[in-house]
Amino acid sequence: MEYCPPNVTLWEVWVDHGISQCFMETISAIVIGSFLIGFGIIQIVMYKRYGTEVLDVRSSRLFGVQLFFTLFVPVLAVTRFILQSFVFKGGHVYGYMVVALVINVVVFPLSAYLAILERRYLLPSVPPRGHGFVLLVFWALIFVSENLSFLNLNKEGWWWGLKDLQDRLEMALFVGRYVSCMIMFILGLKAPGIMHPNEYFRVDDNRRIPPRDENRSTFRNVFSKLRTLLPFLWPRKSLCLQIYVFICILALIAGRVVNLYVPIYNKLIVDSLSIPPMVFRWDLVVVYVVFKFLQGGGTGGMGFLNNLRSFLWIKVQQYTTRELQLELFKHLHELPLRWHLARKTGEVLRVMDRGTDSIDNLLSYILFSITPTLVDIIVAVVYFVTQFNAWFGLIVFSTMVLYIIATIAVTEWRTKYQRRMNLADNEQKARSVDSLLNYETVKYYGAESYEVVSYREAIVNYQKEEFKSLITLNMLNTMQNVIICSGLLAGSLLCISMVTKFELTVGDYVLFASYIVQLYVPLNWFGTYYRAIQKNFVDMENMFDLMRVDSDVKDAVGAPDLLIRRGGIEFKHVSFGYGPEKLILTNVSFKVAPGSTVALVGPSGAGKSTVMRLLFRFYDVNEGAVLVDGQDVRTVTQASLRANIGVVPQDTVLFNNTVRYNIQYGRLTATSADVISAAKNADIHDRILTFPEAYDTQVGERGLRLSGGEKQRIAIARTILKDPAIVLLDEATSALDTNTERNIQAALARVCANRTTLIIAHRLSTIIHADEILVLKEGEIIERGSHDTLLAQGGFYASMWQQQLESRNSNNIGEGNNNNVEETPPTQPNGGGAVNPGHGHGHL
Repeated sequence: MEYCPPNVTLWEVWVDHGISQCFMETISAIVIGSFLIGFGIIQIVMYKRYGTEVLDVRSSRLFGVQLFFTLFVPVLAVTRFILQSFVFKGGHVYGYMVVALVINVVVFPLSAYLAILERRYLLPSVPPRGHGFVLLVFWALIFVSENLSFLNLNKEGWWWGLKDLQDRLEMALFVGRYVSCMIMFILGLKAPGIMHPNEYFRVDDNRRIPPRDENRSTFRNVFSKLRTLLPFLWPRKSLCLQIYVFICILALIAGRVVNLYVPIYNKLIVDSLSIPPMVFRWDLVVVYVVFKFLQGGGTGGMGFLNNLRSFLWIKVQQYTTRELQLELFKHLHELPLRWHLARKTGEVLRVMDRGTDSIDNLLSYILFSITPTLVDIIVAVVYFVTQFNAWFGLIVFSTMVLYIIATIAVTEWRTKYQRRMNLADNEQKARSVDSLLNYETVKYYGAESYEVVSYREAIVNYQKEEFKSLITLNMLNTMQNVIICSGLLAGSLLCISMVTKFELTVGDYVLFASYIVQLYVPLNWFGTYYRAIQKNFVDMENMFDLMRVDSDVKDAVGAPDLLIRRGGIEFKHVSFGYGPEKLILTNVSFKVAPGSTVALVGPSGAGKSTVMRLLFRFYDVNEGAVLVDGQDVRTVTQASLRANIGVVPQDTVLFNNTVRYNIQYGRLTATSADVISAAKNADIHDRILTFPEAYDTQVGERGLRLSGGEKQRIAIARTILKDPAIVLLDEATSALDTNTERNIQAALARVCANRTTLIIAHRLSTIIHADEILVLKEGEIIERGSHDTLLAQGGFYASMWQQQLESRNSNNIGEGNNNNVEETPPTQPNGGGAVNPGHGHGHL
């Protein structure tokens, strides 16, 4: 058996306008085999000797695909050897073929074994971020060796000519090897079988924390995401918009037809000018110009069809954005208080902005950018195969497929940088909003420089992640440019070669060049569109997380409205805790008779505010029941329950709007006369009239331009306007001076008359009129009774009363009895308390 074919030696490199197959396969097999076998055995020994097995390995379908193609290549090698030995007519077996077969059969299973070792074992070092050096070099070498075959395009004796069955089978086997090696190379860079470093760390021996995989594909669960968005994407509420959608789709189909005929008519015009007899074909020019008018530029950017579609799509896009924003806004208001207490306002707003903006572009990119590009590629391949020959179709198809695969692979690889950039952006925005919301606290402690430094660190961190994202984007653009130019070069050379042999006309070359350029322009944008879609999915991930957050306080299915008869309240053996670690209330039971007043007192953290939150159903009890007129609040709708309860909170937060708006918020249908009447009852009307614009004065963000007492009196006026059956007062007069407190107590007495009232108080002098006082301590009711009864008992309540008396007497002596005057910032000279815009906490 000869080692090389006749008249060819092993050291002859260039034979008949190409590389010697004997030389190429021998050198490739020896270099690749010796490298993997030598370094691979060393790596296996290291893993066996020093490696630690990973017991909990996550599943990966892509890793299974990687192993499949790794073992598929030696199968192809064996198949080729059998065909050459026993099937091909006149086939001969040479020594280099045996060497290549043996090495292929050995090294590819060895590489699969190495990949499994790297997946299941850890060396005593930092957990890996991808495959090791040996496998990466191996995959690069086999992919390069397959690409060397393209140097033999013009060499006779290779299978490129497709002259007989042997050439066609060789071509099929080559395509199988090439695709397999390319997929192994791409997946090797992605390393789907290697877990993220954080996934290797464990909480204990039996459980590990599954952190969010930043390398996961953004198209994971894509159909589930699109199914969530589908109700917002399809304008089911408008027949007119549905017609617009169908017109846009028709325009899209017409655009694909026009894109095919523009280069065809360009060819016909050139042929009419270059092939005798030359005729003035004005009709071809007119049709060509009409098609160009419909098409516009190479991507249809300025064409009539594209402009028509863009015009009609505006309303559809606005519908989608509007419906999604409303649904998300509604969902945020339905989330429980527990979630809102833990949220970061700036981060939530940023997530909403990015999520809704991404919806604006997602459908447009998929429907009007990606889909037309793929359809154009298929049409082009079919046209070139039928009108030219298979080589043109193969060049176009190979270039397009390689471009798309490279774009998707690299874009998926750089997803983690986009994700990290988004997280850093969220942190930056959250930091700035949090600092500005706490403006007064920053001033109190002189921490301006600290806040600036902290914000600078957040910006620098964001810019670091942004740099990584942009540099990987430049790498992707360079790769795309190389692939496109290579395909254009190969196709142009082949076409010109056939024109010089009179197999094609000059018009055919013009057709090919113009069609390819027309095709490559949108293909060049394919990466941009794909990245945009990917970015939209990344941006939507946090929004989907928001939409998946479920409320633990829900209306029961078919729940009726609360029927208020007299407004009685009952807590029946209620136990509750914000978490499993500690109960805030333990077996609390009491009744508030209709029209009576019950006060809750006790030290901080005793559970007083929790009682009010349970009654308002911000939370559901763990055990027991909360009843209103004998109806369990969990069995009625939340809206009807809260419509009958008025709350004056301890910490009043107002809308950044007018005084009138904030009072009228208690009953949006109230008239101006009702608003003024409520303000008078809350003892704030006269003060409002001294403001610059009276009831139309802006109160600032969270009401910061009002004093604490003014904000609380507006909150009381708002509750008075609501006219509820049940009134909850949470330290309703805590921010008032003594004189104003006396006036407001009289107003509250009028408002609470014949209404069921529950009061939380630290200042015991404000609740001596209560029908019953409940003393809470550590979540239990330790005393109950009227003011006089509890004093007579001489228990915990009596000691609290005595401490407050002593504290008040001490303050009166030390301050010269001036503690009854509310301290206010300086007002303008007119004495009217006008707003001073130069102060963030000015007094109105």
